[in-house]
Parts: sequence; structure tokens; C-alpha cells
Amino acid sequence: MADLKDTVAVVTGASRSAGQGIALVLGEAGATVYVTGRSEGTIEETAEAVDARGGRGIPVRCDHTDDAQVRSLFDRVRDESGRLDLLVNNVWGGYEQRQDEPEVPFFGVPFWEQPLWRWEGMFTAGVRAHLLAGRHAAPLLIEHRDERPGLVVNTIAWAFGAYLGNVLYDTAKAATIRLAFGMAEDLRPHRVAAVALAPGHLGVTETTEYIGRAVAALTADPDLMVKTGGLFTAGELAREYGFTDVDGTQPEPFGLPMAG
Repeated sequence: MADLKDTVAVVTGASRSAGQGIALVLGEAGATVYVTGRSEGTIEETAEAVDARGGRGIPVRCDHTDDAQVRSLFDRVRDESGRLDLLVNNVWGGYEQRQDEPEVPFFGVPFWEQPLWRWEGMFTAGVRAHLLAGRHAAPLLIEHRDERPGLVVNTIAWAFGAYLGNVLYDTAKAATIRLAFGMAEDLRPHRVAAVALAPGHLGVTETTEYIGRAVAALTADPDLMVKTGGLFTAGELAREYGFTDVDGTQPEPFGLPMAG
């Protein structure tokens, strides 16, 4: 397990699934973790679980589409902790079903039948939210880089190469990968890395803590800058860094099969 006891992290969308798993593993490694999300009860529960793992969990209710709330979040990090070492952009939107419209399945429906609010949701509460968090995090991340590098992680869906089954979703996740690449270029002179990271099939091939262990291993890597701008999977990083899932196994890197 990586030693991150001097690390300050922000994990967005940390109330459940991958975000929660990442926050818990960072806590187990000793990090201070700002646990953000829109639901106060669930972020409190995640923060308490971070504490129970040995870290310090700080719940912060934040709508990551709201510039003022995001600015306030990072102002609080500066005031309370004086530094930031890791930003995990995990918050997402656009999955929701609107109550005033006929239900349209997320997968298996062609793009011309998909409601446009899903596009707006994924690009506003997903891609734009990642950019917004990065804008406010960057000034903090580039400070105190005389030790190990800082890091931005954009979580995505499965590793690319195959169609994700929804044009809107596929395009938004591809934009998230490209956003990490662009961030990496701008942050490189300041010894801050940015990567895109894909879990496997959560709950099927691996637990949410597998990607958490990948984030922890990247954060602790003194040679992290060689990876900046890259796209990685939890499975391939497990083999490089030697970590396992909670059951001691190393699930294979997961990707969707190519069509045809």
C-alpha cells in the first residue's frame, strides 16, 4: 500500500461507485480526502469511512456545475490544508431520466432518438465539470512541487477502442480523455501530471477499490511525469505497480470488444 499520509486530495462525485472506492483507498493510505458530491448524507458516510480507514475524510457538498461552489471548495482546501496534491475528476451527469418525458433507454437506442438533454447533461455535469474543477485546482496543484509531482486523474468508462453503445456517452468520454491530454500539456512545466484512467467492469470483473489502488499507486510514483497525458486501465497499472484487488487477485485490463 502506498504511503500518502502527507497527501491532500479532492475526489469529486465520491459518494458512490468508483469515486467512493477511490476515496476509501486514499484514506487507507493515510491521505486527507475532500469528499464532494451533491448529496450531504452520502458524502458524510463516505468521509466517515475514510476516517475509519485511517485517513481524514472531509465532506463538502458541491454542485460541480456551479462555478461559485467549485471556487469555494478549492478556497476551503487552501485555507484548511494549504496545499493540494491530487484531483480526481469523477463527477458525472446525464444518466438521469426526466420525469416529464417518456423513458428512453440509455443504451440500445440510436443517437437520433436520444434526448438532447442527455448530451447537455454529460457535457455540463461531466466534461465541463472536470474542466471547472481543474481550473480552480491548478493554482494549488502547482505549488509545493519540490517533492513528488502533483496529479489530475480524469476517470472514464471502459478503455477505448470500441463503441460505448451510446453516441452521446461515447463522445463525452472521448472528450474527457482529450481533456486530460490537454491539461497534461499545460501542467507539464509545473511538475503536475494529468491522466485518464479507466476501471474495468465494476462489480463484475473488479471492485471499486481496484481503481482506487491504481490512483494511489500513481500518486505515490516519484516518476509519475513519464505517464502524463496517457490513458491507462486499472488492470495494466496493477501489473506495473504490483497491487491487487481486495481479494488478492489482479483482474485483467478490461475493454469492450471491437464491433465486427
